[in-house]
Amino acid sequence: MATVSPAAAVSPVPAEERGATRIADRVVAKIAAQAAREALRKEAPTAHTDAHASVTVHRHDGQRHFGEARVRLAVELGYPSDIGAQCAVVRRQVTERVKVLTSMEVPEVVVEVERLHSPQLAPTGRKRVR
Repeated sequence: MATVSPAAAVSPVPAEERGATRIADRVVAKIAAQAAREALRKEAPTAHTDAHASVTVHRHDGQRHFGEARVRLAVELGYPSDIGAQCAVVRRQVTERVKVLTSMEVPEVVVEVERLHSPQLAPTGRKRVR
């Protein structure tokens, strides 16, 4: 008596009848912001840095990849530093991480420097003595 496994008894569902996976814009934004923070920490591990992202995702129906994500980042950087180089590193890291983790194309990453932090301008915590 031959036994048939349950998996063998079920025929595969054609691709056009299967459901679709969608990645929410806010998830892509979180991935982008985290990738930017990681890149900034590598560049200046002791500097105060932060990043926030907004993403516009354009979906391509009927194609295998998940569309394309246009990313806009607002970053805080330490100063003095090479601002252009830090922005380039952030662009590369964000493009790579979003593409790897979401299978989306990333044709545009805009990096806006929102704030610069300088150790010379940081409050020292000392109060005026009379």
